[in-house]
Amino acid sequence: MGRHDIEISQAGIKQLIKKYDVSNWKIKDYAYLLNKHPIELWCAGQIIQNPKITWPEIVKKSARVRQITSKWLVKAENRRVQNNNLLIQFEKEAFERMTPYWQRMGFPFKHIVPSLATALGSSGDRPSALAELMGIILNNGIQRDNYSVETLRLGQATPYETLFQIVPSSGKRIMHPVVAQALQKVLRHAVEAGTAVRARNTIFDLDGSNVPVGGKTGSGDNRWETFDQWGNLISSKVVNRTATFVFFIGDRFFGVVNAFVPGQKAAKSHFTSSLPVAIFKLSAPFINAYERKIYRPAL
Repeated sequence: MGRHDIEISQAGIKQLIKKYDVSNWKIKDYAYLLNKHPIELWCAGQIIQNPKITWPEIVKKSARVRQITSKWLVKAENRRVQNNNLLIQFEKEAFERMTPYWQRMGFPFKHIVPSLATALGSSGDRPSALAELMGIILNNGIQRDNYSVETLRLGQATPYETLFQIVPSSGKRIMHPVVAQALQKVLRHAVEAGTAVRARNTIFDLDGSNVPVGGKTGSGDNRWETFDQWGNLISSKVVNRTATFVFFIGDRFFGVVNAFVPGQKAAKSHFTSSLPVAIFKLSAPFINAYERKIYRPAL
């Protein structure tokens, strides 16, 4: 302690030795420090000592350690801790089961953080993944391949001319069509009378009629915050600020508008999800012009 310039009394040193003396530690203490289940840690020790040990032998030898690690479950005075630990475990297992389903819908990461923020829909994501999900909803639950290049012609007007052309697939059913249609209705309501109302009456068909627009907004003031044991805020560090509008237009187009400010600059930014919706509205004339260009009826 002295070598590290830490002032401490002899009584304090004795207290630390008593508290952190390894000879007094149990397997639960080691497991806590390593963030592992005690039985998992014990099994690892058995395998290290005897790499050829069989599963029946491990089960037979683990009777005592299983009793020790599960003893807290039958103590009535630990009811609150028991319930909290069980709820945490249930939540972790629920998120593990949800992850493959989210990934089918375009979720781009290997793991989902089991947290209140994720449960409320504020999970980490990427704009391209949000656009992919919107495409699945717009296609009534069918996931289609994404292409950046559809045709590639090499050696044009030569004896070696070669044409590569993508053969479109029929797509893969990811979502039940009834669910997709219900989501379309909810997303249209968000534009008609919800948080994305600025996007209402912005896109028009060739005959001048309104094209239905649907979408979902979201924003995030992302910070690293530290709290003490009483819940008081100790420190707050701004990470970034985001705002997103993911949308579809009629049955032809879908996409995402994302506003992002990284680092400390985000502390000076105070925009909400209305910003990307306003950008969409400003872009509407260009979208209308593009639609008239590619869908102009033949004369």
